[in-house]
Amino acid sequence: MGAALRKSARVPGSGKAPLAKGPANGRGKRADAPERPRASLYAEVTARIVAELEAGRVPWVQPWDSAAASPGLPRNAATGRAYSGINILLLWAAQFKVPATRSVVGKTAEGAVIERGYATQGWLTFRQAVGAGGCVRKGEQGVGVVFADRFTPEAEKARAAETGDDPRQIPFLKRFTLFNVAQCDGIPEAMTAAAPPLPTREIVPVAEGLIVATGADFRIGGDKAFYSPVGDFVSVPPQPAFASQINYYRTALHELGHWTGHPSRLARDLSGRFGSPGYAREELCAELASAYLCAALGIAPTVRHADYIGSWLEVLRADDRAIFRAASQASKAADYLLACQSAAATVEAAA
Repeated sequence: MGAALRKSARVPGSGKAPLAKGPANGRGKRADAPERPRASLYAEVTARIVAELEAGRVPWVQPWDSAAASPGLPRNAATGRAYSGINILLLWAAQFKVPATRSVVGKTAEGAVIERGYATQGWLTFRQAVGAGGCVRKGEQGVGVVFADRFTPEAEKARAAETGDDPRQIPFLKRFTLFNVAQCDGIPEAMTAAAPPLPTREIVPVAEGLIVATGADFRIGGDKAFYSPVGDFVSVPPQPAFASQINYYRTALHELGHWTGHPSRLARDLSGRFGSPGYAREELCAELASAYLCAALGIAPTVRHADYIGSWLEVLRADDRAIFRAASQASKAADYLLACQSAAATVEAAA
C-alpha cells in the first residue's frame, strides 16, 4: 500500500463490542426452537448480504434513502442497549424494500416484497413487548438476528482441571427474533419516540467534536483522503472541495475508522496491499465503521467507494465469516472513537 493505507479516494460529488446479546432474558420468540448447524447460519447471513450487494443495494446505506427511516443505531427499546456487529446490518436491512426469501429476515413466500421503513430504531423481543404491557400485532414478521458467545464443554473443563491448562472455549451462534416497536401495540410512548434529527447544516458540531476528541493527527489539505499507518495520520481534502459538504464528515469518519487499527489502538492487520483480500477486508471494516458512526451522530451514511463493492463480494463469497468479522471490528472501531468523544465531554464537564 505504500505510505497510505489505501488508494486515493475520489472526492465525492454526489466498545469491546461483541455482537448484541439481546435482552436481559437472553431469549427471543424462537429461542427454544432447534437450531441449524452453526456453519449454515454463517452462510445464511453472508448470502443475505451478498445478495443485497449483487442487487446494487448496500445494507448499511439503503435504509436512509427512505424518508420514513430515521438515522441511528438499532437499540433494544426496553433496555436501551445498542445492538452491534452483524446485527446492525440485519436490522438496518429491515428498514427498506427488499425481495423476501427464506433468510434471517423471516419466513415469507419467495418473490413477495417486504416494505417497512420504520420510523424508529427501537426493537423488542416478543416477550419484552408483552412485558411492557403491549403485544406484537398479529401477522407481523420479526427479524432474525444472532447471539454470539462461547461455551466450555464439561469434558474440556475436566481435561483442563487435570492438566492445568486453560480450557478451550467453542464459539457458537444462535438466532433470536426481534420486532420493531412500530409492529407493536400498547407499547409505552417512551419506547416508541424517535430521536430528534440534527438541524440541517454544513458544519456538524458533534462530528467536529469527535474528530478533535480522538487526538488523531488529522491533516486537512490536498485532493486525497487516506490514512497513513507509517506516519499514523489522517489526511482529507478541505471541506469546500467536496461537492456535497456533508461527505467531508463521512470521509473523515471512514479514515478515522482505519486510524483505530494502528498497533497502539485496536491493532488490526493494516498490511494488505491495494487489491488484496486483506486490503478489501480493512476497507469493508472502515466503511462499516463510518456508517455506524454516521448513524450514531445523526448523519445519513452513504457509499463513498462504490468501486470497492466488487472486492468486498470476492471476500464474502470466499469466506462466509468475513462479514461477521468486519461488522464486529467496525463496531469496536466505532465504539473506540465514540469513547474518545465521551471521555472528552467528561473532562470538559469537570473543568
